[in-house]
Amino acid sequence: MNESQNKRTVVVGLFVFVGLLFLTGGILMVGDLHETFKNKMQLVSLFDDVSGLQKGNNIWFSGVKIGTVSNIDFYGKSQVEISMKIDTKAQHYIRKNAKVKISSDGLIGNKILVIYGGTDIAQVVEEGDTLEVEKTFSSEDMINTLQENNKNVLAITSDFKIISKNLLAGEGTVGKMLTDTSVYTNIDAATVSLQLATEKAHQLISSLATVASDMNKKGTLINELTTDTLLFKSIKTSVLQLQQIADTASDVVANLRQAGLNPNTTVGVLLHDEESGKRLKEIIKNLESSSVKLDEDLEAAQHNFLLRSYFKKQAKSAKKDPKTE
Repeated sequence: MNESQNKRTVVVGLFVFVGLLFLTGGILMVGDLHETFKNKMQLVSLFDDVSGLQKGNNIWFSGVKIGTVSNIDFYGKSQVEISMKIDTKAQHYIRKNAKVKISSDGLIGNKILVIYGGTDIAQVVEEGDTLEVEKTFSSEDMINTLQENNKNVLAITSDFKIISKNLLAGEGTVGKMLTDTSVYTNIDAATVSLQLATEKAHQLISSLATVASDMNKKGTLINELTTDTLLFKSIKTSVLQLQQIADTASDVVANLRQAGLNPNTTVGVLLHDEESGKRLKEIIKNLESSSVKLDEDLEAAQHNFLLRSYFKKQAKSAKKDPKTE
């Protein structure tokens, strides 16, 4: 009996011991108490508002959990000092110029601390270092911002009501444009004028393009004028000669005018002396009368029997040879 009882006691003791081992392992697995046995280092940050952060909340770096919040204490007048326990294996990745911010685990999850940033220029963090804090907007800040935005939207809506009312009443420049048909008519006419001007501009551009293309075509007058240097020189010489002729004519006219003003010159006598003018007219009349008498004498000579045969021979030779006429 004693041996069987002892065996039973030993078996029960073994089962209880194994059960305690499983229970301890389960507690360590569920509560992450195994993290307690890892090497830790402490870092510090000073916050103005922790937004409900609690002791034991997780600390993340690049999406990996590297520690927990070990302590929360007041610091100074209104700041809060957060002590963080960080795994030493993550120490080489965190720089002294890294920053800390408060975030949440999911949409409505627990608060967490996020360490981010830092450059290779800075050294690796050491035990007791203080990391700079980046201020984040809390839900209260977002609600306050939304309230301010709502006030601004309300003010804009009120102003728009006033503007729309003035527009419907035809007040202001825009209101007159919307309600006054004459303004619309003027704008329409101006638009038509602009369209006509645009069409004329297009025609002018097409004409210029045609002229430019003709300039490149050989054989055209424009091409000859722009490319043939001999023709250009000839035109230039002709223009110079015309200019010289014009200058000479101007000098002749000026000399005649000057001579006409002088009564002692021939032109002046003809223009100013009435007697000389009368004599010149009489001479011209005498010449005309002499010419008439000469024609009559020639006609009479043709009818003379002595010269009649001569004139007949001249008429026959003229008919044979028309070139002599």
